[in-house]
Amino acid sequence: MENSDYSAVGAGFGAGMFVVWLIIIVLIYGSLWKIFEKAGKPGWAAIIPIYNLIILLEIVGKPMIWILWLLIPCVNIVFAIWLMNLLSKSFGKSEGYTVGMIILPIVFYPMLGFGSARYLGPSAAEANNGFKNFNNPNNPFGNNPFGANDPFNKPPTTPDA
Repeated sequence: MENSDYSAVGAGFGAGMFVVWLIIIVLIYGSLWKIFEKAGKPGWAAIIPIYNLIILLEIVGKPMIWILWLLIPCVNIVFAIWLMNLLSKSFGKSEGYTVGMIILPIVFYPMLGFGSARYLGPSAAEANNGFKNFNNPNNPFGNNPFGANDPFNKPPTTPDA
């Protein structure tokens, strides 16, 4: 008879944990829904697997090849963290916020989705454009450090035979 008591307690505990897990999942996907809407994308896209990654890549300004990187085991961890960082930067947040999104997503995703954060545009596109051109006034490294004698900006030469 004692085994049946333990079974009932175990089943009750399992059912309770399932309800808690379900609440967490609904909260995270609801937050993603609001994040997508803030970025001008359809909110329902947050609940569709793979398609939500495509929309997320559009939000942060990364190319579609990233879908491949996000599907490869082990590699996807690095790219997912990078994607979270770009998402937080697209909403004007810092790297510290990214750490919060990684460690406590149940707190930081709702803060981003339901809070006062505004979508500022794709941070990846801004970063790529800012550092491609050395003459960009926003470049923190200034103009070309080599000046006119840039050894990397010369046509290739062939050795004389």
